[in-house]
Amino acid sequence: MIGFRVEAISKEIVDAWFAEWEALEVRIHAAHDARNGEAKGLMEEAIVLFERLLIDSADVSEVALDPSETYELMPINGAERLAFIKTKPGQYACYRQLGELFKETKKRTARLRLQAAKK
Repeated sequence: MIGFRVEAISKEIVDAWFAEWEALEVRIHAAHDARNGEAKGLMEEAIVLFERLLIDSADVSEVALDPSETYELMPINGAERLAFIKTKPGQYACYRQLGELFKETKKRTARLRLQAAKK
């Protein structure tokens, strides 16, 4: 399992990642409502954002997500769910699933931050 760097999951840093997601989420939702074909491109941006969050927080020097590895910040079944999202990023179900991954990751970072503070 690839661990995380405590300083990389500080509240300020995590809040910045999620502010970026929330801005993208609004645009993705609007694109799905408008059915204008923009959702897929926006989702691809959001997928990259999610992967960057995992990589930048991980205790490794890689610059790309390794699908064969387990990341401590990744939610349960996260790798499988991310693979599903990547297959059809334009689908509304994938947008919802990515939103859930972000939400679960935010909770996970908070829990891990508290555990690290107790040590």
